[in-house]
Amino acid sequence: MKEIVVISGKGGTGKTSVAASFALLAGKSAIVADCDVDAADMHLLLSPDRAERHKFLSGTVAVVDNGSCTGCMECQAICRFDAVTEKGGFAIIDPVKCEGCGYCSRVCPENAISNIPDLAGKWYISSIRTGSTMVHAKLGIGADNSGKLVARVKNEARKIAEEQGKELIIVDGSPGIGCPVISSLSGASYVVLVTEPSLSALHDLIRVVELTRNFSIPMGAVINKYDINREITAQIEVFLREANIPLLSRMEWNEEFVHSIVAGRTIAESENTTLSGVIRECWENVLQQNDITVKV
Repeated sequence: MKEIVVISGKGGTGKTSVAASFALLAGKSAIVADCDVDAADMHLLLSPDRAERHKFLSGTVAVVDNGSCTGCMECQAICRFDAVTEKGGFAIIDPVKCEGCGYCSRVCPENAISNIPDLAGKWYISSIRTGSTMVHAKLGIGADNSGKLVARVKNEARKIAEEQGKELIIVDGSPGIGCPVISSLSGASYVVLVTEPSLSALHDLIRVVELTRNFSIPMGAVINKYDINREITAQIEVFLREANIPLLSRMEWNEEFVHSIVAGRTIAESENTTLSGVIRECWENVLQQNDITVKV
């Protein structure tokens, strides 16, 4: 089984658009995993039905039993996160501010505070319009442990791939180099780096390449909107050559790219044959790099 993971050093490079196009072109032959759990949007292009819905419990949050609370507010004095306030003679804990450290429950003389599992997000198993299956998730606002949620998504995708006899998983990873990206890279066979010609994107591309190399994963790159700043595009290409990273594709700026996304279509379905042709050629390059044959 092979995992193709699409990531980017920064957001807004077109990473998800590329990953969704790969999913469309792979069709029923691939399981899809949206691991960009902090800002999931792959569902906008692949129309998942969310047939299976699951809770993601991670960490704990403190809750007060008003029947036992005497309003002494020793919990407020010990809380370093300003999560405890007083109302009506009882302690009130803000679940968003609470870090689940447990100190408040330890100092409570009445044992009125307990820590319960925190609902940190939700994850789904869906049928999508390509005829395949997608595992995706949404992290709660302000919730922690996005890396653990990514791991859950990937593990479920692998499980489904094994059950269905699929040999390919396409993963839309998170931008950046943090925990969710590291979790996205775990077990990857090949990484597609999506970047754009800006100084910030070049800087972040260098960082994400360094990260990927720590996992010894082969990779290739896509430069999106390469024609909006050809000088920086040239710098990116020099970096890729010196780093011995294949350039899979250069995609020019095209308004049809935006029109397709707004219409809920992948760029592989674009009415502009030049745009759709470039992403299809890019997909073929990825398949060739990994010696993969896809039967749609």
